[in-house]
Amino acid sequence: MEERRQTIEYKFLRQNTHHPVPKKRFTFAIYLGLFHLAFMVLMGFFTKYNLGDGVSAGKNGSNLYATIFHICFIILFAIFAKYDRIYGQEQVPGLYAMFMDVHSMMFIGFGFLMTFLKRYGYGAVGLNFIIAAYVLEWSILIRGWLEAGIHGESDFTLDVKSLLVADFCAAAVLISFGAVIGKASLSQLIIMATFEVVIQGVNELIGLHYLKAYDVGESIYVHIFGAYFGLAVSKVLQGTKEIESTKESSHYHSDLFAMIGTIFLFLYWPSFNSAVAVDEGQTRAIVNTFLAITASCISTFIISLLVGKGRLNMVHIQNATLAGGVAVGAVADMQIEPFGAMIIGTVAGILSTLGFQFLTPRLNESFVHDTCGVNNLHGMPGLLSGIASAIVAATATRDKYNGNRLYTFYPSRVPSLNSTEFANLSLDATDFANGGLGRTAVMQGGYQLAAIGVTLAMAIIGGIITGYIMKLPIIEQIEDIEEMFDDEPNWLTPEDYSLKLTEVRVQSREGDEEMQEKRMLSTST
Repeated sequence: MEERRQTIEYKFLRQNTHHPVPKKRFTFAIYLGLFHLAFMVLMGFFTKYNLGDGVSAGKNGSNLYATIFHICFIILFAIFAKYDRIYGQEQVPGLYAMFMDVHSMMFIGFGFLMTFLKRYGYGAVGLNFIIAAYVLEWSILIRGWLEAGIHGESDFTLDVKSLLVADFCAAAVLISFGAVIGKASLSQLIIMATFEVVIQGVNELIGLHYLKAYDVGESIYVHIFGAYFGLAVSKVLQGTKEIESTKESSHYHSDLFAMIGTIFLFLYWPSFNSAVAVDEGQTRAIVNTFLAITASCISTFIISLLVGKGRLNMVHIQNATLAGGVAVGAVADMQIEPFGAMIIGTVAGILSTLGFQFLTPRLNESFVHDTCGVNNLHGMPGLLSGIASAIVAATATRDKYNGNRLYTFYPSRVPSLNSTEFANLSLDATDFANGGLGRTAVMQGGYQLAAIGVTLAMAIIGGIITGYIMKLPIIEQIEDIEEMFDDEPNWLTPEDYSLKLTEVRVQSREGDEEMQEKRMLSTST
């Protein structure tokens, strides 16, 4: 029997079969949009908050840097960190539940969201793991020193809230990681995290303690900062070269893994935005985030269908569906009303989807390479949230927040101690007995905008400086584009990682008579 074998290598690229799109697909998008609009109108007429009585709430260099820093952290913890022995134990169970939700977001949510890269799954989850753990240690020290410095103390205490704040700081660094993932070595990532934790902590200190700009969901201090710090670093690392690799794409299974991250983030985002809110504000933060992120999910599906000419884009679904959680963050516990939260979420979903569809490809080609599209999921929705916070602050009144409760959110609006207004409000026996800055609503709105400006400046300038430090010759670089977006240079990979999918065609002949043709798939290195 004579056999003839022909081997053809397949490329792992998505293929469109170009089946005609049913017209009813567009009708579905119209119906979904109309229902969503109706839901927002009905929310405006028939819903209000039920607050009850209040709510309680790789390389050798990489190993060297990580080892040195880790040993230093242990020594510094021994010198400066103490347990908080005053913290009310009755608050721990509720706060710990919130902390664990946020903690899961850092390691499962962010980690798996980045596994869309078909040959960088180990790097996405594994490097996310080590970076987050490293940042948790370092940020506890940095935040502790900053707080101790403000209060004139030599050491600082640790409690569950300290761990929660460390997770928020980790979120900023992981957002920046999304901009440079696949293009930076572990050494560079450790250096980036080391500097970013310090700069982010100082920026938040300026915003909260000096500008007194309110941001309960960290949309300004975490999302805006993390996105534009990461993009600034990415721009410096990229230089003038064009980053284009066939490995910077996904396959069917990597997209499914990424959806695990999306679902985790979607489920736990209300905890992220409400974790540090207090009393009835925590209820509002949970409700508003729930409504905003579901609204962004719906609007993303609608817009993705429309711009995709009847087909959904997995990139949109993995990312833009979450934009509502970012966009509502800075106003999550404010009196924006349920329909207002839905409007914010809807706009965020549209903005993020259009960004992924049209803006990211152009930015990658002409200005800065953004691997995960952090500008669309964190940057622009964060800016939207900051602008919303300025509008809400500029229109906030004592009547809307039941009198003195307004000052819980905006302590800078408490009248100055010796003013007539302070005396008329009888604030002597309240938590605001020391007086405040006497800001007007419009002034507070201006300071919210100032916090955005300061954050952008700190993020971009800090990112540029950090990027140049990361490019120093003593630090391991990834120069070869062939090594980008690939696990093999940095990880021990299984045997099937390097195998190529091939098609083997076998024709069997007996004499001059063709008997049969067999087609099968095999692998070859």
